[in-house]
Amino acid sequence: MGHGAVREDPAIERFNRMREEAYLGFRWTRRTVRTTLLGMFIIPGVLLWASAKTDARWAWTAKLKNEPLAKHAPSQPETE
Repeated sequence: MGHGAVREDPAIERFNRMREEAYLGFRWTRRTVRTTLLGMFIIPGVLLWASAKTDARWAWTAKLKNEPLAKHAPSQPETE
């Protein structure tokens, strides 16, 4: 069965067969549903929300050393 001087290891062959046929034994359970929802909807949704929330907050282009990075820097209170 082997190719030339390569010997087959039965444990590796069993592992490969198990890995290739894993989809045959898949079942939807509470755990797989929870993992799917978390990985496909909740985490990307939180990342999208956070990036949309802070998208227009910072202006990095052409800033000098003492200029603030905030696009709309709070105005300085006038001292009288």
